[in-house]
Amino acid sequence: MNLAKKIRADIPLILIVLLAAFLNGYNIWTDKYVNTYYTTAVASMLENFHNFFFASLDSAGSVTIDKTPLTFWIQTISAYIFGLHGWSVILPQALAGVGCVLLLYRMVKPTFGLAAARISALAMACTPVAAAVSRTNNIDSMLVFTLLVAASLLYRGIKRSSSWSLLGAFAVVGLAFNMKMIQAYMVLPALYLLYLLAVKMGWKKKIGVLAGATAIMLVISLSWAIIVDSIPASARPYIGSSNTNSVLELALGYNGISRLTGDRSGGNAGGTPSQSDGTKNLSGNGAAGANGNGGSAVQNGNQAPGGKGGSGGQGGNGGSGGPGGNGGPNGNFSQGGNGGSGGPGGSGGPNGKFGQGGNGGTGSPGGQGGNGGPGGPGGPGGPGGNSFGTGQKGPLRLFQSGLSGQASWLIPFAAIGSVLLLAGLRRRNLTQKHKETLFWLAWLIPGMIFFSMAGFFHQYYLIMLAPPVAALVGAGWSELWDSYRNRSGWKSWLLPAAVALTVPLQWYIIHPFDSKIGSGWSIGIAGAGVILTILLVMLKLKPSNLKISRFTAIAGLLVLFIGPLYWAATPITYGINSQTPIAGPGTSKGFGGMNPGGNGPGGIKQRGTNPGGNSLVDMNQGGTNQDAMRQNGVPGMDNNQSGVDEKLLAYLETNNTGEKYLFAAMNYKTAAPYMIDARASVVILQGFKASDPVYTAAKLEAMVAKGEVKYFVIGGGGGGMAGDSNSELTQWISQHGTIVPPANWQSTSSGNGNAGSIDGGGNMTLYEVKL
Repeated sequence: MNLAKKIRADIPLILIVLLAAFLNGYNIWTDKYVNTYYTTAVASMLENFHNFFFASLDSAGSVTIDKTPLTFWIQTISAYIFGLHGWSVILPQALAGVGCVLLLYRMVKPTFGLAAARISALAMACTPVAAAVSRTNNIDSMLVFTLLVAASLLYRGIKRSSSWSLLGAFAVVGLAFNMKMIQAYMVLPALYLLYLLAVKMGWKKKIGVLAGATAIMLVISLSWAIIVDSIPASARPYIGSSNTNSVLELALGYNGISRLTGDRSGGNAGGTPSQSDGTKNLSGNGAAGANGNGGSAVQNGNQAPGGKGGSGGQGGNGGSGGPGGNGGPNGNFSQGGNGGSGGPGGSGGPNGKFGQGGNGGTGSPGGQGGNGGPGGPGGPGGPGGNSFGTGQKGPLRLFQSGLSGQASWLIPFAAIGSVLLLAGLRRRNLTQKHKETLFWLAWLIPGMIFFSMAGFFHQYYLIMLAPPVAALVGAGWSELWDSYRNRSGWKSWLLPAAVALTVPLQWYIIHPFDSKIGSGWSIGIAGAGVILTILLVMLKLKPSNLKISRFTAIAGLLVLFIGPLYWAATPITYGINSQTPIAGPGTSKGFGGMNPGGNGPGGIKQRGTNPGGNSLVDMNQGGTNQDAMRQNGVPGMDNNQSGVDEKLLAYLETNNTGEKYLFAAMNYKTAAPYMIDARASVVILQGFKASDPVYTAAKLEAMVAKGEVKYFVIGGGGGGMAGDSNSELTQWISQHGTIVPPANWQSTSSGNGNAGSIDGGGNMTLYEVKL
């Protein structure tokens, strides 16, 4: 009750909370599908308890999403209460983001004071990546809130010597594991260290309670996974993006060790570029190249080149180009001879750039040349890695242009503040300030190390760094100001030093965007920072009025918040890609940090050809990432939303003769608008990645024979890793089905079939299958 009264009376805190609510929640009602992959799952989970428990992607309970379900249970409850809308699945994360601000305030205030608590809360609210991810239905904002709850319980248990609170803290970490698996354990070094340093118990009891807390955490962490894995595979969905149909393998592999090693063979719900129309995925180690272009005609005895090899794997591990296409079948002179095989593909480009296929051989003289064969497999990956705009591995990775604008703005200030906070550290004289500073550093430093060396993560994961940076900025400010005010020797120089070292980093982040937002931002922040640093030095050297010094110090601090606040507001002003949310004026529509034009901070260049031989949009010649990704079948590019084809929906409903499912689609992008908007029951035949063995032809035949489904929509989206690339299923459908004339069901007369899927890409064909 007293805490509630104090919070209500703290006007600055109320304003900070309102700011956080605005940054996290304003205009979220305009995002119709958000991260379509997850919103589709929520639509499925609303249908029945089976789908709810397993977090099934489709109505049939065929395949799960690639994460544990706790966050999506919360989103489903929200959608049940408010109806299924984009904003209703975003709401829990937006509120969690605001909750992080309040929890951080509550944790910092008792030890470091009111000013430190307010500054920490403001820093958390203004962390750009925190605002960006809180505006989506991605998991991370809820995850960080849950981890702060765990840390708050640990604080409480230490202060009250309550074993129950200590056990509860680790139990909550177990719940966090059921949100995003091993990522939740990134906070464990901090929890263990603070427990060992601060809990006042005998060592035997201390170790016993810690062992019990860890056991409880592991039991809760693995409870859902063990339950699901113990159920026969025939009685549950396939575990999406796993290699062995196991939740434990998914947690330890794709959502665990693979994040560090960069191996993406287990799946890729983050939205990696992929080819549609049946070609194999371009990303990852050794991914197959795109189909080669067909050989050109040979007329009047002229020779023609063979097909050009496909581009190699994109991303952190650039694949080599595939060999060129083979010529047509053998034939007589009038029919044309074999086209020569293409040359070998180029080796994997460094840092995720594309390998170039070799030139094809020449065909025999004669008549019509044969068509080129398919491209060969991609070669081994190249060195480095920048497939998600996350920069190059190394100690300065968080300060490279691809990542620095997300959560690194105030790290220099936090680092200098930490030096002062620990300046008087002695083994036998550990104060509460020392213990809590070490706690936040033990959260921050392992996280920085991981993100500096990890091979596979998205920029929005950096929200994990936001709480410790924010807490150290607030706590550090308190100590820096006290030392500066009291003229405490060398320590008093650290406040101007902190401003002086932080301003150049912020200029470095902002300056590359001068052409887009105007140079006034970078010049103004740099100029103000320099002037205020000089003033702080002058006031330090010459005694002056304390009010002037205080005003100057506060102004120096607030200048450092201008850049982060501007960046945190860009998801509102520029919009974001809800599947891979990032902040910044040049990265809002791009994938994984790529910028329009391809040359901005964090951007990578991309140019290639699609399977038909047509040139993709050249992002370095004025095309946008959104255009290129739409053509290249990028999942998660949800800003180009087509929605339901009303004519198709009416046809399917009118001709449904009691089938359980309205239709089946190969990928979630095609099914999504019908499941979300029309609340139709739809079968999705493959998981996020096409290689998930969700269905076989025999299983599909059984479903049709039982009268569960008869209509199949092929094409219409680049959903998942490779569109409609399950050749076994598409072949069975085409062999046993009858094509429904487009005039009967297709709203568009252009023949493109773009209506009726999320990304509007790819031709759609409707089959009716009766056995």
